[in-house]
Amino acid sequence: MKTINKVRSQVSNQIYNQVWDQVMSRVLGQVRSQVWDQVANQVGNQVWSHVLHQVPLGDQVYKENT
Repeated sequence: MKTINKVRSQVSNQIYNQVWDQVMSRVLGQVRSQVWDQVANQVGNQVWSHVLHQVPLGDQVYKENT
């Protein structure tokens, strides 16, 4: 009986660990992708607005120097 209980507890531990890993990786994946999207959007918007602000100034300077 002891060995059966031991095997049963090992199997249930393995199953629990697998399910837990799947759940955690899924949750972490979602959170990570959401955070990553937000960060990428913020950085992208900052860089893009910076570029848009720089371009007209660059044209102006270029025209003044030529």
